[in-house]
Amino acid sequence: MLLVIDVGNTNTVLGLYDGEELVHDWRIRTVIDHTVDEYGMLILNLYKNSRISSKAIKSIIISCVVPPMLNILEPLCQKYFGIQPLIVGPGVKTGMPIFYDNPKEVGADRIVNAVAAYEKYRRALIIVDFGTATTFDYISPKGEYMGGCIAPGIMISSEALFERASKLPRVELCKPRLIITKDTVSGMQAGIMYGYAGLVDGIVERMKAESDSKPLVVATGGLAKLISGVAKHIDVVDEMLTIEGLRIIFMRNLKKCEA
Repeated sequence: MLLVIDVGNTNTVLGLYDGEELVHDWRIRTVIDHTVDEYGMLILNLYKNSRISSKAIKSIIISCVVPPMLNILEPLCQKYFGIQPLIVGPGVKTGMPIFYDNPKEVGADRIVNAVAAYEKYRRALIIVDFGTATTFDYISPKGEYMGGCIAPGIMISSEALFERASKLPRVELCKPRLIITKDTVSGMQAGIMYGYAGLVDGIVERMKAESDSKPLVVATGGLAKLISGVAKHIDVVDEMLTIEGLRIIFMRNLKKCEA
């Protein structure tokens, strides 16, 4: 089995593949203060609860946008699984040309998303990933990564509002019924959700105007379903896009090693 690990700033997502089938997935907090053993025991407990032996794991691939986490996960893989993981970065075959001034600056998760989406849809794409930051990436009809932009994530934006406005409470993020509301909590929910939907729609519209194609807009990330309910220009929600991209990249590098 293949273990894929996507490390984000807030959450880490793990997926377990048996061939092309995703048999289990888990989401845990990204905590850079945990030790190798703390993370090791946490991951092993996830497997035990799913009745899977760590011996069933034969390969591991990691995508990470939090560099200190690699100092934890790489020795963890060696100590608890006896495996040297494949880490997505320079030198790893993705099969996708990257037209960026400095390709090393592009977050590994953005490339992984692009690889998975193009493999699945085979057309021009705009990928919106709702994480700690919200990233927007454009993929050409030929499967080339052309670039994109980065905005503050909806949780960061909301937290700034709660922290700076002392009389405003923390509210649950949910789809509001109305935009003209009659109470503070509903007003905040409407402002946050429709305001962020406006940000998403505005950026997507501008990216479409700059491209010479009619891209499909694919949303991923933990809040993709929530935002897609209020944004106008999201065509598809694919919450497992990143871990599927990791599986695809692993297979491409496995074939390269065998050649």
